[in-house]
Amino acid sequence: MKLFDVYPLNDIEITKALGSNVWDEKGNEYLDLYGGHAVISIGHTHPHYVSRLTDQLNKVGFYSNSVKIPLQVQLAEKLGQISGKTDYQLFLCSTGAEANENALKLASFYNERKKIVAFKGAFHGRTSLAVAVTDNPKIIAPVNESDHVIFLPHNDEAALEQAFKDQGSEISSVIIEGIQGVGGIRVASDSFLQKIRALCDQYNAVFIADSVQCGYGRSGKFYAHDHAGVDADIYTMAKGMGNGFPIGGISIAPKFKPWHGMLGTTFGGNHLACAAGLAVLEVMEQDNLIQNAEEVGNYLMAEVKKFDQIKEVRGRGLMIGIELPEELSHVKKNLLFKHRIFTGEAKPNVIRLLPALNLTKAHADQFLEAFSLELQGKFEKNLS
Repeated sequence: MKLFDVYPLNDIEITKALGSNVWDEKGNEYLDLYGGHAVISIGHTHPHYVSRLTDQLNKVGFYSNSVKIPLQVQLAEKLGQISGKTDYQLFLCSTGAEANENALKLASFYNERKKIVAFKGAFHGRTSLAVAVTDNPKIIAPVNESDHVIFLPHNDEAALEQAFKDQGSEISSVIIEGIQGVGGIRVASDSFLQKIRALCDQYNAVFIADSVQCGYGRSGKFYAHDHAGVDADIYTMAKGMGNGFPIGGISIAPKFKPWHGMLGTTFGGNHLACAAGLAVLEVMEQDNLIQNAEEVGNYLMAEVKKFDQIKEVRGRGLMIGIELPEELSHVKKNLLFKHRIFTGEAKPNVIRLLPALNLTKAHADQFLEAFSLELQGKFEKNLS
């Protein structure tokens, strides 16, 4: 048997990781500003994280949701405290797509409606409902196609108002990323999120804040949507939630009342996942990582904006998109293979920075130096 070839791979094998650095099988050191797609929130192999998981594995690694799991209660309490949503309820799952799937389903249970508002450039996952509200026809199989989804222009308040005016009594939910990731680091404006809140209140629709990539402190606030000063009804999360251990969840407003069997999962909320989730929140709190994300992110964005060659810098905190002109489309590849710096991308020419939230200013300067050399075409060092 061979692997199903769906991933374009860099010819690099990572054999060791620590903090914001990784090493390949040849011993070469890299700076990781990608974090495995915004997953590594507190740094690779953080000692507290490793200890938490090891200790838990030596006790019990897994049992199903048919028994009491006190770690779930502890995780819910800590998440409520740090996110500021102390009166919300937590449902645990394993992935971001699963989180969005359950959020959309819960919204439909709540108001017994079918239509969903999503936005151009959105990416919400690859499972049935999640991919139906994703703006990429190529990955929507015929069986996933749905006439329940209304795609609107991003940040267009007039179009949103018109959609509710025309179909408000049928709209179950509005789902939006606080900052679009795959869509190219496009920030939902504060006024747009406030408009969503007002219209959902007016029409009894559900405001779903997709925080899978932009949440968990990455933007300089716990959820990127918090910048708008309004509360969503449901927050979805995953990626940075477990620092590499598969865990996802939805934070659910008090107005939603559960019943047994309403939602379910085999692996969601297992002992190891909860240990990982608690470790992440404990490190975030202890080391003030949300504040660090804001400070180092602001520094990085301000410095990158000084380069005349770039088209635009977008983002908040340590979720940054650098849009380059076509003639500089090679820069991302050169950063990896010449300077040994991992970054992400969004098509066609956006470099995405999604590093650990404890990234240092020294690491930021390492990137800025390499980026400057590439833009000037002055890099000549021969790396073996």
